[in-house]
Amino acid sequence: MELALPLWFEVGSFVVLLLVLAFDLLIVFKRPHIPSPKESALWVSFYIALALIFALLMLVIGDAEHAGQFLAGWLTEYSLSIDNLFVFVIIMSRFAVPRKYQQEVLMVGIILALIFRGVFILLGASLIASFSWIFYLFGAFLLWTAFNQAFGDHDDEGAKDSRLIRFARKRLKVSDQYEGNKLRTTVNGRRMFTPLIIVFLALGTTDLLFALDSIPAIFGITQSPFIVFTANVFALMGLRQLYFLLGHLLEKLVYLKYGIAFILAFIGVKLVFHAMHENELPFINGGEHIEWAPDISTWTSLAVIVGAMVVATVASLVKLRISGSTVGDAIHGDDEAAEDDTTIEAAPAQSTPDTTAPSDPGTEDPRT
Repeated sequence: MELALPLWFEVGSFVVLLLVLAFDLLIVFKRPHIPSPKESALWVSFYIALALIFALLMLVIGDAEHAGQFLAGWLTEYSLSIDNLFVFVIIMSRFAVPRKYQQEVLMVGIILALIFRGVFILLGASLIASFSWIFYLFGAFLLWTAFNQAFGDHDDEGAKDSRLIRFARKRLKVSDQYEGNKLRTTVNGRRMFTPLIIVFLALGTTDLLFALDSIPAIFGITQSPFIVFTANVFALMGLRQLYFLLGHLLEKLVYLKYGIAFILAFIGVKLVFHAMHENELPFINGGEHIEWAPDISTWTSLAVIVGAMVVATVASLVKLRISGSTVGDAIHGDDEAAEDDTTIEAAPAQSTPDTTAPSDPGTEDPRT
């Protein structure tokens, strides 16, 4: 189905999204701070409202089918981005990134995610246009990913160094302390990288792995590169504020991985059915289309995606309440204790002449 949207709408959408992202980036680097729960909630609500308005515009200017495709794609990418966010929490904790500078670090992670996903979108669209059988591979990959998501061991996800990180630690000269948002510093007359370079590499590799999952998933909902890209942008916008809003609650949503796994498996099956409809492989049904394969509609997909996330979230919150914890306790986790510990540990380092000023809160030792 061809995209029922005029060119001016597509171009205008890209311009507006670019301006919104640029404004968000400007705020982060001009005013580094720890967002309050109220501020974070307002920003998250703003970005969700923006996505819903965009879907409404697609309905008015285009048609219901593509508005539905955007909503289903956006929700799918949003759920996968939340899973991505859980790994970000682990990375921030593992490398002891000072909370005051976590906004900037997260923004870099989001920009890297947009770049990687943009590359995979172009590659995926090109493959789909050239080879209809690619849907078989996408479907099989998502089914395997769903199984791994549900039954794989994720306890050490983000907690162990990848080969790239281990290589960087050996080859790069990295200082022991953060110095705000600086990547380079001078220690005893020697130029060195700050620990931020390792954090950025960890976020980048994580973004790359999640892009491999997310792009085949959304191509199972729509084959429009415009909808695929805008759904990804809207899913990533507000992710930084969601990090500060939910905090350690993400770790307590124990059934979220099963909800995401169900969505991935559903889309994987949908992709296989679509491949059967478009079948041209000579060793399957003599190279003819398989007419009896079910055609799952966009609105059915949307209902399944929403239902899976609602059930997983509610079940997780019920279990949290049964365990005796509150949502507030889960959100804050051990932040206050961690901040006190890093302050105590960082105190001796402030007397060292080659470190930053004692008043700089970004001088905590990343190994505490």
